Amino acid sequence: MISFRNFALRRGERLLLSNVDLSLHAGWRVGVIGRNGTGKSSLFAALQGEVEADQGDIDIPARVRIASVAQETPALDDPALDFVLSGDAAVYAAIAMERDAMAREDWEAVAEAHHKLEELGGYDATARAGKLLHGLGFTPDTHERAVKEFSGGWRVRLNLARALMTPSDLLLLDEPTNHLDLDAVLWLEQWLLKYPGTLLLISHDREFLDEVTTHTLHLHDGKGKLYTGDYTAFERQRAEHLRLQQITHEKVQAERAHLQSFIDRFSASAAKAKQAQSRVKRLAKMQNTEAVRVERTLRIEFPAPAKLPHALLRISDADCGYGNHVVLDNIRFVLEAGDRVALLGPNGAGKSTLVKSLVGEIPLLSGERGGHPDLRIGYFAQHTVESLKEGTSPIDHLGEIAPGVATQQLRDFLGKWNFPGDRAFESVDGFSGGERARLALALIAWRKPNVLLLDEPTNHLDLDMREALAEALASFDGAIVMVSHDRHLIGLVCETFWRVADGVAQPFDGDLDAYAVWLRTRDSAAEKPKAPVAAAPAPKTASKGPKVNAHKLAQAEARVAELESKLHTLDLDLADPDKYTGGGTDAAALSKQRDQVAAELAKAEEALLGLYDA
Repeated sequence: MISFRNFALRRGERLLLSNVDLSLHAGWRVGVIGRNGTGKSSLFAALQGEVEADQGDIDIPARVRIASVAQETPALDDPALDFVLSGDAAVYAAIAMERDAMAREDWEAVAEAHHKLEELGGYDATARAGKLLHGLGFTPDTHERAVKEFSGGWRVRLNLARALMTPSDLLLLDEPTNHLDLDAVLWLEQWLLKYPGTLLLISHDREFLDEVTTHTLHLHDGKGKLYTGDYTAFERQRAEHLRLQQITHEKVQAERAHLQSFIDRFSASAAKAKQAQSRVKRLAKMQNTEAVRVERTLRIEFPAPAKLPHALLRISDADCGYGNHVVLDNIRFVLEAGDRVALLGPNGAGKSTLVKSLVGEIPLLSGERGGHPDLRIGYFAQHTVESLKEGTSPIDHLGEIAPGVATQQLRDFLGKWNFPGDRAFESVDGFSGGERARLALALIAWRKPNVLLLDEPTNHLDLDMREALAEALASFDGAIVMVSHDRHLIGLVCETFWRVADGVAQPFDGDLDAYAVWLRTRDSAAEKPKAPVAAAPAPKTASKGPKVNAHKLAQAEARVAELESKLHTLDLDLADPDKYTGGGTDAAALSKQRDQVAAELAKAEEALLGLYDA
């Protein structure tokens, strides 16, 4: 059990939490919620001993093992599988001992390492690490790839896999679904439901919270209040609590006014002096109840498009990809006014490639892209947020795309997007990720688009902003194509679903629940061992022909397998949008590298076939 006793926490001069008294029992899965800046991440730091309480104590049993996700990943040469395995330090040390002993041919040390692995229950550790990687979207051929070769989003996943691999009694996860696709989010849900320890989870994804949590810790106004149940249960209980609080406050205020009125009337009367004095004492003893302070509801809106033609955008008979590399084959996609499409599928399957092809950011490899003359696209992606200029303010950014517009009009518009007053003139340097994303969306809204193409718009947005975005998109008159791992947002906004997987994008006949079922069914089928295939009869060796050199044959097969793995890894890189953001890898260079590996593979296959023919 973890107990907070009169706990208070500061960050600098600011008091984040005070007078927190509560207990968390073993096995609970607790969603930690609250607006940005209420102290959620600081609370995690206190639990890990990284910051000290300003007052009071946190009681954590001495032997509790704590695991959390590292914020940074060094550029390591270690293979991804080893990096994840190292989360279980004791088991990994035994595996390393065994490898070293095998290399030295020290069989006594090998036996000792085996004994150590048996003691630790570590014989299945490599398989467990592989399952974690698979669940988080890593294909088998990437397991031996060096950590430093992965892009930022994939390194975040490696850190998460390593934390899940770490033996723990208390697991702290701070926004674990950021950088995950919907497939990985659904897998993570199932893993956490089976986790036997205590889980503390910071998340702005209400569907994820509803699926995983048993309790909710709400940080608000410097206090921490614990509720039983998931996020939806919390909302219901809090609404009822606030309603009763307001009723009590109004009753108390009415009684106070009545007593004060009597005192004012009769305090000077000798006949009523005793009664008046009695009421003075009663008034002094009455506890003053606080009125419910209604939190400011965040509301944003996308202005009505200036023009809204019916047929807006289409691509037909198109191959989509980079350089000479086809990511999606033979795509036919038509977008009309009022369409609301969600793209489903794993990272690297081509969702972002399809969105970029619709935008026109990358040219089609074949086929046609056409749009109405009045087409106006609003495009949001991670690089949209990263392209905000350091040292400039929201008003500067808006002024660039609205030359000649009066400053007051710009201020009024930014105020509607929760940049009121002087906030409109503050440098974006000090903005949080959520504030930057909100500004990027505001800049899109100013242009009055009739098509919104949104690639993970909710990353870094808190629950209030996600709700506001969902409401704004639900009332938007134009067409929407969205990639998101937030099921609540998708469910409120989108009516049509397309599944992007295995080089194909096609309509999916079902809702998000049906997609989750399909995903589990597919994964179960993939995990079942395949029936053994009968070996083909060995070719008879001609009596006078040359015999095949078994060593050469093994080398040729290994070379083909190595080049196939390299080719698949390059295909994943080419389909990964993170590779082309922030001045990263050049798509043309990757495409050229892929062509070289493909040519080498063709030669290697030809050489192997020659050996088989022999």
